[in-house]
Amino acid sequence: MYRAELMTQIADPITRLKRPPPAKIAIDGIDASGKTTLADELAVFLQQTGHPVIRASIDGFHNSREVRHQKGPLSPDGYFYDSFDYPALKKLLLDPLSENGDLHYQTAMFDFKTDANVHPSLGIAPDNAILLFDGIFLQRPELVPYWDFTIFVDVSFEVALARALERDLPLFGDKAIVLERYQKRYIPAQRHYMDLCHPRDHANLVVENDDPLNTRLIFKHL
Repeated sequence: MYRAELMTQIADPITRLKRPPPAKIAIDGIDASGKTTLADELAVFLQQTGHPVIRASIDGFHNSREVRHQKGPLSPDGYFYDSFDYPALKKLLLDPLSENGDLHYQTAMFDFKTDANVHPSLGIAPDNAILLFDGIFLQRPELVPYWDFTIFVDVSFEVALARALERDLPLFGDKAIVLERYQKRYIPAQRHYMDLCHPRDHANLVVENDDPLNTRLIFKHL
């Protein structure tokens, strides 16, 4: 499927949502599934068709390295339970864009690469804005009530690992380290998430993305 056609089909149910704006869209999936690429493309498409977009990612709401690794740097439980500051995500971004929110939002609060807090200026959302929020573990029970529409970007663990070995090499510096992180920490945590939350089953739309040039869409709970 051509990417322009893909964006049209994904955008259509989002722009027809009968919910009080701003609309909050979760773009969920395992590591290296293509979530960020899809979200960025969709943001451009929606903006070009006249819809104001707020782009944010779970990556802007990491906990500190000390908290993330308190169970050990290779712990899958640590990855699932300790990676992100969900109270801050709710307070700074999701609650302000929800019913009775003041529309004053912040798209990040932490830079995991520098292991330091960040303080971006507050944005003010127009009431017809669309939040496109990408990340892992987005269908955890504490986040589900916030989403007006959920996209699950589905790839096999084998494809995700092959992508990660290329994508994450600059971050970790050695393919052996990347492989160890994924095999011992990331993939087991993702399997736990799948078993616990069944994100593919509960998504409004599944994007099968093993081959981005032959993507398949499965519309489910519309």
